[in-house]
Amino acid sequence: MPEIYTERVHTENAVLDIGEDIGALVIYTGKEMLGKEIEVSPISNDALRIHTAVLERKVDGRTLFAALFLELPEGDYITLTTPSSEITIIGGQVVEMDWQASTVMLHSKAISNSHPHQHGVGSS
Repeated sequence: MPEIYTERVHTENAVLDIGEDIGALVIYTGKEMLGKEIEVSPISNDALRIHTAVLERKVDGRTLFAALFLELPEGDYITLTTPSSEITIIGGQVVEMDWQASTVMLHSKAISNSHPHQHGVGSS
């Protein structure tokens, strides 16, 4: 089933489900990334891909564009982008990355009938 992106401004709070061995990742981007999906993969299992869309958010009267991975098991991850970024997720913590001033190219998502990737659990 194709995934559908619905454009709207998100004003609600994101609910993170972190603790013990679960952390979160926030990647801030420019407006040009709006609606695009960013994928990450555990370094130890590059077949597992987790993706979430960049959404427009209003926070304290400011407009932000961000991809939120609300629930990632702790460990080392890599973004499936050029250039790639390595991230260490620690349980109970939020890692923030700022791509607002970077030129980042997204890699094409693997297409398969078996859907060999995950959506960020509770991604919003």
